[in-house]
Amino acid sequence: MWRTACGLPVRVAERGVQRVWETWTCSYTSSKPSSQSAPTLRTRAEKERRRKEKEEAILGSQHNLTWIKASAKITDIFTAVMLADTTLPFPSSYSPEYVEASWYQWWEKQGFFTPENHDNLPGAVNRSFSMCIPPPNVTGTLHLGHALTVAIEDALARRRRMQGYKVLWVPGCDHAGIATQTVVERMLFREHGKRRKDLSREEFLQEVWKWKKSKGDEIYHQLRKLGASLDWSRACFTMDLGFSSAVTEAFVRMCDSGLIYRSERLVNWSCALESAVSEIEVDSKQLSGKTLLSVPGYQKKVEFGTMFTFAYPLDDGEVTVSTTRPETMLGDVAIAVHPEDPRYQAIHGKHCRHPFTDRLIPIITDATVDVELGTGAVKVTPAHDHTDFLLSQRHGLPCLTVIGGDEGAHLSLPPSPQGVRRFDAREHVIDALREKKLFRGKEDHAMSLPLCSRSGDVIEPLLKKQWFMHCEEMAQRAIQAVDEGQLEIIPHFYTKTWKSWLSNISDWCISRQLWWGHQIPAYRVSLPGSELWVWGRSQAEARERAAVKYEVTPDSVTLTQDPDVLDTWFSSGLFPFAMLGWPQQTSDLRQFYPNTILETGSDLIFFWVARMVMLGTELTGQLPFKQVLLHSLVRDKHGRKMSKSLGNVIDPLDVISGISLEVRTHTHTLKEGNLDPRESVVAMEAQSKDFPKGIPECGTDALRFALCSYKAQGEWFSPQAFRLEKEKGQTPDQSLFCYFTLGSSPSSLEVLHRWVCSRLYSTVLQCEQGFDRYELHSVTAALHSFWLHSLCDIYLVRKPRVASEARVSGSVLFHCVTVSLALLSPFMPFLTEELWQRLRPLSGQGEDGVTTSLCLQSYPQSAHLVRHECVVCSTHEDTLLVARSLRAQSGVTKERPDSKSHLSNVFDAALFPSTGVTKCLYR
Repeated sequence: MWRTACGLPVRVAERGVQRVWETWTCSYTSSKPSSQSAPTLRTRAEKERRRKEKEEAILGSQHNLTWIKASAKITDIFTAVMLADTTLPFPSSYSPEYVEASWYQWWEKQGFFTPENHDNLPGAVNRSFSMCIPPPNVTGTLHLGHALTVAIEDALARRRRMQGYKVLWVPGCDHAGIATQTVVERMLFREHGKRRKDLSREEFLQEVWKWKKSKGDEIYHQLRKLGASLDWSRACFTMDLGFSSAVTEAFVRMCDSGLIYRSERLVNWSCALESAVSEIEVDSKQLSGKTLLSVPGYQKKVEFGTMFTFAYPLDDGEVTVSTTRPETMLGDVAIAVHPEDPRYQAIHGKHCRHPFTDRLIPIITDATVDVELGTGAVKVTPAHDHTDFLLSQRHGLPCLTVIGGDEGAHLSLPPSPQGVRRFDAREHVIDALREKKLFRGKEDHAMSLPLCSRSGDVIEPLLKKQWFMHCEEMAQRAIQAVDEGQLEIIPHFYTKTWKSWLSNISDWCISRQLWWGHQIPAYRVSLPGSELWVWGRSQAEARERAAVKYEVTPDSVTLTQDPDVLDTWFSSGLFPFAMLGWPQQTSDLRQFYPNTILETGSDLIFFWVARMVMLGTELTGQLPFKQVLLHSLVRDKHGRKMSKSLGNVIDPLDVISGISLEVRTHTHTLKEGNLDPRESVVAMEAQSKDFPKGIPECGTDALRFALCSYKAQGEWFSPQAFRLEKEKGQTPDQSLFCYFTLGSSPSSLEVLHRWVCSRLYSTVLQCEQGFDRYELHSVTAALHSFWLHSLCDIYLVRKPRVASEARVSGSVLFHCVTVSLALLSPFMPFLTEELWQRLRPLSGQGEDGVTTSLCLQSYPQSAHLVRHECVVCSTHEDTLLVARSLRAQSGVTKERPDSKSHLSNVFDAALFPSTGVTKCLYR
């Protein structure tokens, strides 16, 4: 039935078919009652007794000693056994642990996942497929969002490998500067009572590297448990020596070209982190009015969503201003009004006096002032507000910083004493205004509050000297690449978002005031005069550059490296080519760059994807990939994004192996995590509500299949444990059912054989179309429908009428099972490998001692299948489904009636329409 060889047999060899019948028919006939005896209705207790008898019979055989031991601790045995013994019988019921214990170690040891194995593929073609995994942060373990990424990407990689492509899928981890430093600081304080500044920079970095080794190994273990067919020989970490060299090279090149520059500008400052963050790391919380919110570092909640009004005295009156941040009035340098506002025509160009510093403050006019906001007169604080900063540049106003970066402490300016934090200082300022009788009241005010997505702290705009990157020109090239079809974004509705964001991009602040990360390769030159900076790939190169630039001898130059580190997203943006050895022209870079596709979550389209496109195009002259596939976010059943602080993060290993609620909440996921004590309480309460009975064992294959079964190209979805159990209970068990019933002749009707082959052809075609459109949910739906409804519900339920047709039936069944196993392999690699290896000897394969795997066999193609036409196929399948639905609705039991089965009559009517479908249903 195959037109060309693809690793699956054209027909089952005669002796193979005979062996199928001898092996399986006898085992089934010996346990089945005689066809002459009257059917009996088995009770649940009887079924359980028979199940235990079968299990004892299997475990009692001599060659099952391994399984008896494995039932206690299966991973200990199969870690050492690299190739599973497929001569052993299965357990009586499907066990994911039994099937998934050893195959991955064998695949990895054989080198099946490396591109160097390409020449051993049976259908090798001269085409390559390359992809990088979105490097997970070493802040902790993976969650279901990562599992979704792995399931989708592994399905794509495995299918291409089976199509004969030279596949490279590179694993890696990201150092995640802010997040990792934060969790290590918490760990040090919790376990040793020390803060970061109690240690030297070198001592602290040693602690971070210990953390990285522990969490990095755990992440890689999780990826292996998920069955990810990654090339581990090329694993990449963003702080590795080679990758760090690439980061330095990128910084130096972009400084030389003028794209990176140093300037004093307003940045988004997180007082909790004591570091700048980028604009896309700032979340906006909408407030409708007065709202009390928790702020890191404050015991009491802080009031937001309130507009305060106070007066500035004039020589002949006063001008009232409204603001949501009265504490910043200590840094006011002007008052702005609209030039056409009639209320303030008389005071244009005048000055008012600051009530606390006695400074004269000019009253200026600017058309950007909103006359309907507050009093129509606004205070201008350029050092602490982005809008005011732009206004100050237009009018040449000075910038006065009154808030420091160390947890938001004020400087020593009256009436606020030195060291008072910003929101505590707010109360000092208001009280002082009341004393001077300048306070005019407050009212609720709808506003947008900027919050740090990393720390939850309220963002403080601060004036800082930092390193920035010009983005406008690179952003335009990224837009042009999409417009001209060089870069495809899937789903296409993200294209509009892509253009909108890149069209309004601002320069990127790439400095971070951290210890963990790539220290900026820029050096301050100690020479008389203004602030002087140079950069270089090493300190020696920087010294030579300084000597040339400032016309001094190298020996007279003293350099001090910038203590700041680069934004994590700068190094992550280099991943597609730095992982291949850039800037060196390695063979991997020549062969696998640009990458074929990037697959990641839709929330990273700006954090990571856009920056990779901009940096890749600038540094290599090529787009880093040709397609971008974005999947939706995984959320909990309440629609919330998975977050450790919410306690809704699920470890995929907990789904694979199962876990009780007590272990999950008290001794495993939460206790071993790095949550704040208050967050731990909230998390444990959430776990108790969402998983009152814990999480049942589902297995890797069921988890992957379930994740790929959702429509990933949407806004978000919420996979639930009950759905995973459903996938576990149906798809794997149906596969085993087909395996155990290979010895039974399903039917002797030629039309039924043609029908099931036509269904197989249609399934292969749907799989091709689904993969080509990256709609994996349609692929899994087609496979699920074929296995469950076509093969198991219809083809296997018929008993043989003519014994001489058993060989034909066995051949057709073998063909359907082996082809569909190959189709299913990218989603369920463990179970399909187990079944395929067990089927090989039955067809006469595997006796030559050649070691091979299903993951290396050719992926089925509709062009290689004979297309069978069956006129009644859709009619009889639909009829059966309707009949079974009616039986379920009517409460018909499974007890066999004395007369001929109604279901059999439905089947006959479907095969022979002349008897009438309607007549049959009413019969």
